[in-house]
Formats: sequence, C-alpha cells, structure tokens
Amino acid sequence: MNQKVLKTLEYNKIIQLLIEKADSAPGKKLCEELVPSVDLEEIRQAQSETKDALSRLFKVGSTSFGSNSDLGFSIRSLEIGSTLSTSELLKIAKLLDNVSRIKTYGKKDREDTPDDSLDTYFEQLTPLTQLANEINRCILSEEEIADDASPKLKSIRRNQQLTNEKIHNQLNSMLTGSYRNYLQDAVITMRNNRYCIPVKSEYKGQVNGMVHDQSATGSTFFIEPAAVVSLNNQLKELELEEQKEIEIILATLSGQAGEHTEELATNQKIMTLLDFIFAKAKLALDQNATEPIFNEDHYIHIRKGRHPLLDKKKVVPIDIHLGKDFDLLIITGPNTGGKTVSLKTVGLFTLMGQAGMHIPALDRSELSIFTEVYADIGDEQSIEQSLSTFSSHMTSIVHILQHADENSLCLFDELGAGTDPTEGAALAISILNHLHDRGIRTMATTHYSELKIYALSTSFVENACCEFSVETLQPTYRLLIGIPGKSNAFAISSKLGLPDEIIDAAKEQISKEDKNFEDVIADLETSRVTIEKEQQEIAKYKEEIRTLKEQLKQKNEKIDQAKDRILREANEKARSILQEAKEVADETIRDFNKLGAGSDIKDLEKKRQKVRDKIKEKNDRLSLGQTEKKPQSKALDPKKLKKGDSVKILSMGLSGTVNTLPDAKGNLFVQCGIMRTQTNIKDLALVQEATISAPSLQRTSTGKIKMSKSMSVSTEINLLGKTVDEAIATLDKYLDDAYIAHLPSVRVVHGKGTGALRSAVHSHLKRLKYVKEYRLGEYGEGDAGVTIVTFK
Repeated sequence: MNQKVLKTLEYNKIIQLLIEKADSAPGKKLCEELVPSVDLEEIRQAQSETKDALSRLFKVGSTSFGSNSDLGFSIRSLEIGSTLSTSELLKIAKLLDNVSRIKTYGKKDREDTPDDSLDTYFEQLTPLTQLANEINRCILSEEEIADDASPKLKSIRRNQQLTNEKIHNQLNSMLTGSYRNYLQDAVITMRNNRYCIPVKSEYKGQVNGMVHDQSATGSTFFIEPAAVVSLNNQLKELELEEQKEIEIILATLSGQAGEHTEELATNQKIMTLLDFIFAKAKLALDQNATEPIFNEDHYIHIRKGRHPLLDKKKVVPIDIHLGKDFDLLIITGPNTGGKTVSLKTVGLFTLMGQAGMHIPALDRSELSIFTEVYADIGDEQSIEQSLSTFSSHMTSIVHILQHADENSLCLFDELGAGTDPTEGAALAISILNHLHDRGIRTMATTHYSELKIYALSTSFVENACCEFSVETLQPTYRLLIGIPGKSNAFAISSKLGLPDEIIDAAKEQISKEDKNFEDVIADLETSRVTIEKEQQEIAKYKEEIRTLKEQLKQKNEKIDQAKDRILREANEKARSILQEAKEVADETIRDFNKLGAGSDIKDLEKKRQKVRDKIKEKNDRLSLGQTEKKPQSKALDPKKLKKGDSVKILSMGLSGTVNTLPDAKGNLFVQCGIMRTQTNIKDLALVQEATISAPSLQRTSTGKIKMSKSMSVSTEINLLGKTVDEAIATLDKYLDDAYIAHLPSVRVVHGKGTGALRSAVHSHLKRLKYVKEYRLGEYGEGDAGVTIVTFK
C-alpha cells in the first residue's frame, strides 16, 4: 500500500490511537508497524483474532500486558552462558508473573465454551512459576539482594553487622574517653569507606592512627584510630566476600533462566502479539466497531458507517454501497456538507479492515480486498514546484491512472476542478469512462451539473448527494445514493439577504435546459422527503402493532398459566381436605371404640372437643380470604317499632331487645344481655325470630314464645385448656347469650385439676344477678369437673 494514501486518508492517526491502547513497549512497536494486508486469509485471521479479543473484553473484562518487555539481548546473553544483572533478572521475573496472570485470564470458565482463535496463543504461554519465585525470593530490587538468597550471604551479612557494632563500640568509647578533648566533634564519620573520627589539627599527634582526609580549612583531620584498623580491614574483607557471593547468586539464577531460553523467547513473542491483538480490540470497543465481511468481488456495502476520527456522538452515520449495480459513484452537494468525509470514510475503512481492525459501522458491513487505494483529496498546490491547484490535481490523477488496475480503489475529490468548468467537466467524464473501461471501482465528488447528467444517463454510474437544509442553511451530512444533488446557490443567497432582483437576473443567465434540470431535481428531492416521512410513520405503526401483539400474547399466556395454576391448587386443596376429613373421622371412630360405653365422661368430652376444634380450624381456613356480602338493611319505621322487638346493632354486631321507643332524633336504648346501650334507629335492623312450641311454659293462651338465641347457643361450654382470665371472659359472654336465649340451665366444663379454674368460675357466678343457683355435677354429669348453672 502506497505511503501517500496512508497519510492522505489519515491512517497514521488511527495507528496513533492504536498505539495508545497497547500496554507494553514491544506491543506499541508492533502497532506502529501495522500496515494493510492484501492476503484474504491473513486478513480474516486478523479480524477473527480482534473479534475474539473483543468478546473476551465483554465477558471477562480488560487485562494488562504492561510487564512485557524486550528480552532479546538478555536471552542471547543466556544462550552464551553470560550472567545477567539484577535488573535483567527482575524483568524476566516480571514477565513470567505477567504470563501467569494472562494464562489464568485465558482459561475458559466452562468446558463447553467453543474454541476461538486466541486459545492457541494462551496455550503456548509457559509461566515458569518456580523460576519466577526464585528470582523474586533472591532479588528484592535492582539495588538489593535478599539476605536469604544463600546461607553464606546471610552469614557474611551477620558478620558485617557484628563487626560494625564492634567498631562503633570502640569509637564511642574513644569519643567519651581520653580523646574527648582532642576531637572537633563527637561524631563517627566515613572516609574512603573506613570509619574515622574528626581530630583537631593541633592534636593530630596525640591520636595514634592513619590520616585519611582533612577539612578544607585544615583545622580538622580525619583519623582512623589504630585500635579499629584491624576491624575496618575485616569489614572490607567481608564486603569483598559479599560481592563475590552476590555474583555467585546471580550466576546461579542466570543458569536456571538459561535452561528456559526457548520458553522465555516464546513467552515474550506471544505476550507482544496478544498485547497487539487486545489493543485492536480495545480500540474497537472505544469506537463501537464491528467485524466487516470481506469479499473478492470488489463490492463495498457500509451500513451506518462513522468516520473513526470524528466525535462518535456528533458524526452522522452514512450508508454507502459500490461495486454491484454500478462501479462509479459521483457525489454532489454543498461545501462542508460531508462529501470529502464520505470519500475518506470508504478509503479509511478499507485500510483499517485490511489491517485487521474493526470498523465503526453496523455489523454485516462488507468490504473488498484492494491491492492499492489511490486518493486525490485536498488542495495540494505546490509553490516550490510552481504548480497550480489544477496542475497539482492533474499530476496526481496522471500518477493514479498510470498505476491503478482492476484491483484498485480510486477516490477523487472535486474531479476536474480548478479550471474552466466546461473543460473540467469534459475531462472528468473522460477520466471516469477510462476507469470504468478498466474495471476500477471509483468514487468522485463534484459540483458540475454535467457530471450529474452523465450519472443519470450512464448505466454503470450512480448519483449520490449530501443532503442540505435550505431552511437552516446547514448540511445534514446524510448521504443519499441514487439522488443527484441540487444546486442551492440561489436559495442560500436569498436566505443570506442577497436582493431578489440580483437573484432574478442571475436566473435569466441560466439556460432553459439547466433550469428544467434543476427543477426536476427539486421535485425529486421533495418527493423523496415525503416518501421518507411516510416510511417512518409506517415503520412506527408497525412497531406499535408488534408491541401490542407481543403484550397481548404475554397477557394471554399469563391468563392461561394462572388458570392452570388455580385449577391445580383447587384440586390439590380439595384432595387434601377430603384426606384430612377421612383421617379425622377414622381417628374419632377409633377413639370412641377404644374408650367404650363405660369410659370417663371427661375423656369423651376431650375427644369430642378436639374433633370440634379440628372442624372449626378447617372451616376457618376455607373461609379465609372470602368477603361476605352484607345485605343492605332497610331503614326502620319509628312508628312500627315496639318495646321487646329483637334488633341488631349494625355498627357493633350485637343483638338485643328494644328497651325504649325512639325520641324525636331517633335515639333509643337497646338491652343486650346485661348491657343497656344507647344507639340510633338508623343503626338498627330487625331480627326475624323463629316461633317454637313450648307447652311447658304457660305464658300465653296459645303456649307460644319467641326464641332467637336458643337455635344457635349450645347448652354447654368447655373451658378446658384456657387461663383463668380467658375462661372468665368466654364464660361471661356465653352466659349472656344463654340467658337472652331463654335457656333454663347450662353445663360449664372446667375440669378438676388444681381447682383454681373451678373457684374462679364459682366466684364469677356469685356476682351474676340472673343466675338462680349453681352446683357441681353429680355422678354421670361430670362430677367435680362440671358446674350446672340454673337461670332465674
């Protein structure tokens, strides 16, 4: 691919963006050297690698190759048996640590995950964990070797520490002893890597030792006392031994690394390649790019393509196709309307795609393999070569025509511009015909009406235009293929305030044919806009219908599911109820058979109450959640209400008898058992009572009395299992209901036990005025576990 087109289409700027995405220096270098390929298999392999890396970024997240460095010199040194420095060994350890992380990153979470193009690279990585751990154990930094790197080094450094302590103790005793008055300062200092003390010049003869240095003024001599010379010599010897042992340690580590030079070289190569591949994937992620489909038929179809160097939030996507129905595309439109951007987008996408990079367009966009891309874009006027704009363009066009073939893509900006319009248009048409005859795919921009007519009248040429809004005087940057661009010079001039008489005079200068041609284009544009709006509305209605159908489908599915669930739960509940009823019945029959006729009444009573409780529990459970519909009560007529009528207080849910007639406001008293309460007639409802025959009670000539409660109140209450407070509250309400129901006597079951409940019941009965008498049950009635109560 020629270098000029890489610069013209700003491919180098894409490479700079790619370099920024790489983590390591070798990876950045590989990005910098990336050029478009012309081998289809190589391109498809590169695109597949970029796609698989992008998929991993989405699924697993990003990773780093920052510890990858160029180990070429180090590996060659190891191959010849040289010893590496601490920095070189640390680079190897960092690379191996990075390799271990990348190896883990490349592992698949599930065994059924399909293979991809990167699996082979990850499998070739060898972490060499033992070597990396050994280097990291021995070398703490580029300047420091660990004490535990070897037993001998540890021993040497321990001896160094002890020798240092001896020297300091010896010198400190001198500083505080006989030499105190001879010293300039009471400090220990170093000269020529030996410990010294600062002695005043006049006392230098008083201190036995070696002079190593003196101050600039000559007032201080730095003397190594004879007492520590031997210790300083020992310290120097230990330093030499330490350095020698460090060299042995580095040589040992280098020898271990030298056994794996092939693995290290492979690791470094694979890490660099993966860094490069993931850099392409990260760039695709930033640009929201997709993998293009490549063909060898010189067919291009870009769907919603966005120029990668423009702001992706502002750039208007364009649709372009070339090479199937036509091989020449002529784009017209206003300046700054997007014609040149369209050219560059097609050219740059071709270069990026053939370099293995994704393109910022919708998926299923298609590109073709071109061995060369030629572009004559921009004003290349050369003052040094004394070339005008036209001459410069023509020089470039001549070069293109000489070198282009059927495997080339040619892009021309303002073809034939810079000279007489008539001659320029004629030259442009001739050049385009020549390119078509040679089977070369070509895109060109122009302002010439002759080229619009040429495209309309030629089968292998298609018109396209960059849309322009006359109302806003702004381009929309939309590329419309199949529609020639209309000249908007008059409309724009009028909007900007040019007098109408000047515009009218200008229109008279245009030939009738040109005017008719522009009118036809204007009508086509109006029709296109109308059709587009209608298509948008139709698409909107289709989407609404699809949404409503989907909602209706989901609603019907929910109803069917709910119906099946309700029926299933109802059947299960009915089966459960029947099963439990059978079990209760069977258990009851067994208990009564087991107890027999001579059994204790108390035990039988317990069994019976247990059965009643179970039945009540089931009834409560079945009625749970059901809402009772309350019949609307009819307003009572105060004139028809009589004392003694049975009524129900609706707000309280209590029944009683009328004690007084209502006053003018409708207020009256109702006797509810022993309680007399005031209410309003609007809150009352008559209670219909059943009439029963009672010949034993001679209260009326017909022997009939009204009974309401006697139909529902039992003649017995069971207080077993209740506390004293619960039992008394329950008993009090029960006795009120029994008395109102005109029951002559009732049976209170309280059990024997400790007698506390029986005593509480008897104490309560004593206080009730409507109780005539009470007594403990006799044999056959429950004995002391039952109290028989008789009402007045």
